[in-house]
Amino acid sequence: MADAQQLIASSSELANGGKGVRFTVPWQGEQAAAFAVRHQGVVHAYLNRCRHVPTELDWQDGRFFDSSGLYLICSLHGALYRPDSGLCVAGPCTGRSLQQLRTEECDGHVYYLPDSAP
Repeated sequence: MADAQQLIASSSELANGGKGVRFTVPWQGEQAAAFAVRHQGVVHAYLNRCRHVPTELDWQDGRFFDSSGLYLICSLHGALYRPDSGLCVAGPCTGRSLQQLRTEECDGHVYYLPDSAP
């Protein structure tokens, strides 16, 4: 793993379609809100920023999935995003994607792996 890795959570904290984990990342010279969720056994992480209006997605702290547990939903206007790709499939930002972040799951922990030049 890269030297600059950042621990996000233990693997057990992320259940399929369940509550996500919030964290911050350096992004374009500032600290930005981010989150990680598990979908179909795989951890996915994104900047916590809707592509329509720059607002955080979670409708309650760490609650990113809609009631079906199949889509990520924006708390402001209900845009739906695919959790595996971040692609908006319904709402005013249809066709745009959340900013995906690299992660790695290793030895029971989930890590954020920053790019060399965010």
